[in-house]
Amino acid sequence: METSNEPNIKEWWKTAIVYHILPASFYDSNNDGIGDIRGIILKLDYLVQLGVNALWLTPVYQSPLFDMGYDISNYNEIDQRFGNLNDFKELLNEAHKRKIRIILDLVMNHTSIEHPWFQESKSSLISPKHDWYIWKSGKGKKIPNNWKSVLGGTAWEYSKNTRKYYYHTFFKEQPDLNWRNKDLQQEFFKIVRYWLDLGVDGFRLDAVNMIVKDKKFRNTPGLIAQLVLRKENYITRNRPKSFRIINMLREITDQYNDKLLVGEIYALPPGNPDLVASYLKGRYKGLHLAFDFSLIFNRWSARKYSRSIQASHKSIPITSWPCNVLSNHDLNRPLKNSLFEKRTDSKAKIKAMLLLTLKGTPFIYYGEEIGMRNANIPRRDLVDPLGKRFWPFYKGRDKSRTPMQWDSGPNAGFTKGVSWLPVHKDYLKRNVSYQLDQKNSILSFYQQLIEIRKSNIALQTGEWTPLIQGENNIMAYLRHNEINCALIIINFSKRNRIIELPLFSAANVLISTHRIRSEKIKLHSILIHPYEASLLQIVSC
Repeated sequence: METSNEPNIKEWWKTAIVYHILPASFYDSNNDGIGDIRGIILKLDYLVQLGVNALWLTPVYQSPLFDMGYDISNYNEIDQRFGNLNDFKELLNEAHKRKIRIILDLVMNHTSIEHPWFQESKSSLISPKHDWYIWKSGKGKKIPNNWKSVLGGTAWEYSKNTRKYYYHTFFKEQPDLNWRNKDLQQEFFKIVRYWLDLGVDGFRLDAVNMIVKDKKFRNTPGLIAQLVLRKENYITRNRPKSFRIINMLREITDQYNDKLLVGEIYALPPGNPDLVASYLKGRYKGLHLAFDFSLIFNRWSARKYSRSIQASHKSIPITSWPCNVLSNHDLNRPLKNSLFEKRTDSKAKIKAMLLLTLKGTPFIYYGEEIGMRNANIPRRDLVDPLGKRFWPFYKGRDKSRTPMQWDSGPNAGFTKGVSWLPVHKDYLKRNVSYQLDQKNSILSFYQQLIEIRKSNIALQTGEWTPLIQGENNIMAYLRHNEINCALIIINFSKRNRIIELPLFSAANVLISTHRIRSEKIKLHSILIHPYEASLLQIVSC
C-alpha cells in the first residue's frame, strides 16, 4: 500500500523542482563521518525553505560501497551506513507530509559481485541463475571480443569457476545483468513493485540505455570512431530490446498513482540529444524524462548553450517533456575551483537563471544553491576508485561529492566526526547559514527564483521561444502561454552590451542580478550589464 501522506497531482514532474542528493555527503546525523537517511529527515525543513518539491537519492541499498552504492548486493535492504528500512519509511512519511516526493536511484544494468545472484551465477554452468549475467567463452586464450569498459580496458573478466568470461560495463566488481533472461526480468520487477508499494514516487534509471547488449556479440566501433566520427555505439548499448524492457517497467509503474521514470542516457561528449529523445518516444511507451548532458559538456558560451538548448528542444517530441541539469554526482559541478575561473558567484546566478527558467523540469545538485565548487582532493584522501586508478591524469569524481556546507563550524556543520571526504576549503562563507543572512547571496537568488517559478505558469509549463541566440555572448528567450509572457536576458560576457527587442514595448523586473525588483524598463534599447541575468514580465505580450 502507498503511504497516506503521498501528494497527488497528475504529471507532477512537469512542474516539480527536483533536488539531487548524494546521501553520504548531505548530513551526518550520528557523527560517524558519513551522511545518512536520518540526516536528510533532519534537513527536510531546509529543503522546504529552499522551495524544492522532489528529492532524488543516489543508491541507499545494501552495498559494499565500492562505487558509491552503484554496486548493489541487496535491492530490498537499506545499507546500515545510511540507516535502516524504518528510517527510510520515516523519510517517505515526513517528506510526503511536506509535499516533497522521493525518487530512488534504480541500477538495472549491473549488481555487485557480492550479490547472491552473481555468487550463484558464477558457481556453476548449470546454476539456475548462471544466465542471469552475461557470460561468454574466450577464443582460445583470448577474450571473447573487443568490448571495452567505459572506464577503460577490456570489459571481460575471467572466472576460474566457470572457465568463461563475464561482462562488466563499468568496474569488474559490477557484473552486468542479462536482461534477455525472463526469470531475471520477473525477479527484478518484484523489486520495483516492492519500493512502489512502500510509496516511493519514482525512479531515476542509472545508465538505462546500456541494459541490453548485442546477442551476437559483434565488435563495437572503436573509441576514435565514437569520439571523432561521432559513430554511436549500438552494440553494447542502445539495443532495440532496451526500449521493450523500459516499456515493461513503464507498464508496472503506470499501475500505480502517477509515478515517474527518469533515465540517464549515457552518451559521450558533447552529448546526443536525438539519442536521448529516442527514449521518450517510439513504438513503446518509454520514459517520462531523460537526461541530456549537453549543457554540462558545454564551455562557457551563450552561443554554445543556445545551440544545445535548441537541439534538445528540436529532438524532444511534442508529447514529451524535457528536463534540465547542470551537474551531478558523476560530472563536474558548474563552478570550478581554479585560479582561472573568474566571477564564480555571477556565473552561479546565471546558471541558476538558466536552470529555473528553461522549459522542462530542473534538477538541482545538492550545494548548487550555495555555489559549491569542485574541490581539490589530495590523493591520500581519495575514495573514488576511478581517481585512484587514473591519478594524476584524471582525479576522479570525489571533487564534486564533498560534504554539504551547512555552516562555518568544524566540517562545515556536516558531521562532528571525521568526514569521509574533506570539506571544501571555501566553506567559511560558502555555506547555508551564512548565505541565508545575505540578501544578495546565491542561495537567496535560488530561493527567489524558485518562488517566482512556482507562482508563474508560463515558467512552469509555457513554451520556449529564443530571441537572441548567442550573438555578442547574449542569450534572450521567452517563456509564454496564452495570457503570460516572461522574458529572460542573460549576458555571458564581462562587457556591457546593448540589445534591442522591438517586438515589445516594456517589461517589469521580477528578479535580476543588477536591477531593482518591479523596475519598469523599455525594451526598444536596453543596456545589459556584464554577467547580468534578468527575468522580466512583459507588460503586453
